Amino acid sequence: MSFLKPKDIIEEGDTVILYLSVNSMHAIEATPTIVNKKGETIEYIFQTSYGALKVRNLIGVAYGSRVELSKGWAYVLQPNPELWTQTLPHRTQIIYTPDISMILFQLEVRPGSLIVESGTGSGSLSHYFLRAIKPSGHLHTFDFHEARVQQARDEFQRHGLGTCVSVYHRDVCQLGFGNELEGKADAVFLDLPAPHLCVPFAAKTLKERGGRFCSFSPCIEQSQRCCIALQENGFTEIRSLEILQMEHIVKTKTIPVLDLEFLKHKKPSQVADENNADTSTDKAGNLKTPKELKKLLTSSVPPTIPGHTGYLTFATLPPAFVR
Repeated sequence: MSFLKPKDIIEEGDTVILYLSVNSMHAIEATPTIVNKKGETIEYIFQTSYGALKVRNLIGVAYGSRVELSKGWAYVLQPNPELWTQTLPHRTQIIYTPDISMILFQLEVRPGSLIVESGTGSGSLSHYFLRAIKPSGHLHTFDFHEARVQQARDEFQRHGLGTCVSVYHRDVCQLGFGNELEGKADAVFLDLPAPHLCVPFAAKTLKERGGRFCSFSPCIEQSQRCCIALQENGFTEIRSLEILQMEHIVKTKTIPVLDLEFLKHKKPSQVADENNADTSTDKAGNLKTPKELKKLLTSSVPPTIPGHTGYLTFATLPPAFVR
């Protein structure tokens, strides 16, 4: 469907991003009708700050087009993981793009990889994994909350990603990832309250030739316990990172240039005596010269920096013959 591959035209059932502004976007499903709370089938009219949109009018429209609202207009965009992260329905706290980019890089995720993830949550990171491993890779994602598992499974199906992902309801800290995945994974990612309990299962799940491990923890104590467990289970190259995104403010400034040429000249009184001419001077008795201004492109950090999100703990499991 809309997440599977690039498309030109919106089809019925597609997930569409309705773009109003940088800070105002909505993910909607392109269906002519919906079922209301009373169980009645009614026409799907989506309300925005710029008026109403009859969603049936989106079907057949090209992605990237401008569409009219009752009090303004908006753009319709094909969804990608970045836009989905900003508009998805939150079932849990999610991981955002700055942390996700480091996770994908450090885990060496690529097409054909087999990735194990726990927990699924709202599926923000899952969509990035699926884009990176398509078309031949597979994501096995776990969550202990049964309702969230079913919601995530349905969501992946609607987005056309069902063949690339398997969603499981299981407490991996107690039961692990299952015998069927033992020795199969290229990388394991954990977003759990007690990741150290799952480290032994992660070691069994990674391939015999080794693999990469990552855990996301909001508290440093969780990260410390995870590091100890990683050492005890034969992992190497263990390190924890904190990603803080900082936007530099770039603008042009006009700066006066200090001219020191007056030091080479005689004082005005001496010049007047010698040349019998009037010379313009300042209060200090120095020669006045026209000020030279220079425009420079400058960069500065903002007065406030985004706060802490979490610690990323990475490690490598060496090949079996060297453990």
